[in-house]
Amino acid sequence: MHWLNLASRLPCTEAEGPGRRAVLWVQGCNKRCRGCCNPVYLQLVERELVSTSSVLDWLATAHRTHDLEGVTFLGGEPMLQAQGLAVVAQGAQTLGLSVMVFSGYTKGELEALQLPGSIQLLQYTDVLVDGPYEANLPERGRRWAGSTNQQFHYLTARYDSLIENDGNVERVFEVRLRMDGSVFVNGWPEKILR
Repeated sequence: MHWLNLASRLPCTEAEGPGRRAVLWVQGCNKRCRGCCNPVYLQLVERELVSTSSVLDWLATAHRTHDLEGVTFLGGEPMLQAQGLAVVAQGAQTLGLSVMVFSGYTKGELEALQLPGSIQLLQYTDVLVDGPYEANLPERGRRWAGSTNQQFHYLTARYDSLIENDGNVERVFEVRLRMDGSVFVNGWPEKILR
């Protein structure tokens, strides 16, 4: 059985990829991009340790409840937990969901490094958005990419470059008030960050 160390998760959002999507943010990243939008997810510490089978059960429930199009993996750095995420990605595709992964590693680095499980995860990924976030290269013309150096790789025929920009590249973000009174913001809160 594989395990994941999650920083956060949402059963449904429209701010982290095409359509309604479940989202998993993994805890831990070794990239340390200046200006990272998720700095609390960088530390390599245990947050929410969960089995992949429990995540798949959660994902199936989210799909039934929200009629999802897909699931998105963010971080932290998903490729540091690729073995577990590959299991979840395979299960997601079995449910008919698309899989989108954001990684600070480039596709070329992933092929060269062959981090444990990364090749398997890519086999079950429809769209990979790769490359470190570069604060001095802000992206203004494509959805979901943070900086212009980041590339979209369409690994299946499910999507193409039309998802990046259909003439309206408005940045979307969502704000949620949690039961404990804390506020959770996801997406690209560009107006808040300025």
